[in-house]
Amino acid sequence: MEEEETGEAIRPEFPTGRVKKIMKLDKDIGKVNSEALFLVSCATELFLKLLAEKSAEVAAEKKRKTVKLEHIRIAAKRHRSISDFLLDSLPLPSQRSDAPAKDENRTRTVVDKVAPEGTRRIDDFFRRPAKTTSAETNES
Repeated sequence: MEEEETGEAIRPEFPTGRVKKIMKLDKDIGKVNSEALFLVSCATELFLKLLAEKSAEVAAEKKRKTVKLEHIRIAAKRHRSISDFLLDSLPLPSQRSDAPAKDENRTRTVVDKVAPEGTRRIDDFFRRPAKTTSAETNES
């Protein structure tokens, strides 16, 4: 009512044309009413705002400045109404995003398969070469 009194119209942030195209991807939807389009756009904005706020809270709890997929998953799990439909759509995290970066000098805990003689592992190709001493250089 407040908007009606001041004469300002509420406009959704999302482009209505794109929202309409996304809605029409559903085979059951024929025509999209302008009021329905408006409500879906506004509901989407509110949902994304809530998800962003809750994900930022999780990131702050984990003492991170960047919101990552894991933070979004945790935020969705904490809110049943969100988790009921969103968790199935989110990709599974490949590894813990809060884990520190793997140190290249660290030894492997997993026993690797033995490669045939004369072959190189791909990760050896990208690893920085070890510094050689002058005695090793003279031997070759």
